[in-house]
Amino acid sequence: MKRFPLLKIFPAALIAASAVALAGCGFTPLYGPQVVTKGLGAIEVVAPEGRSGYLVREQLDDALARDVNVLPSHKLVFTLKEMRYARGVRVDNVANRYELNLTAYWQLLDAKTGLTVRAGTANAAVTYDSADQPYAAIAAQQDGQERAATEVARKIQLDLAVWLAGKAKA
Repeated sequence: MKRFPLLKIFPAALIAASAVALAGCGFTPLYGPQVVTKGLGAIEVVAPEGRSGYLVREQLDDALARDVNVLPSHKLVFTLKEMRYARGVRVDNVANRYELNLTAYWQLLDAKTGLTVRAGTANAAVTYDSADQPYAAIAAQQDGQERAATEVARKIQLDLAVWLAGKAKA
């Protein structure tokens, strides 16, 4: 069976052609305007106490690319509600699978006035297995918290980016 060399370059050409077509019809990537990137970098994150608060703040600091050399224009404050439910039960009535629901209630405050300019909620539900060994069970729960925190931070970042992009068009 012969292989055609055009098939190797066809995917790259298809991607390039679709990018040109999208640009021609007015498509603008979310992070295209510099206002979005600079706006996200000027948001200071204030986290609640606890492991989940720390994890969400770390993820948000990374996602927003906080520029410490610039005075913050906004402060992002949030509270967290973490619930854990047993979802899988063995024959001996011991849970071996859990669902972790993490909900963040957040507000974006103007740094100068302290007024709320945007607010919302973001939630994530993850599941994890719980092992019989105590350390393995703790490690599984912490991994679930990390995955939930990553998802919540991603949702907050996207909401803020869409808001900043809409604000830039106005």
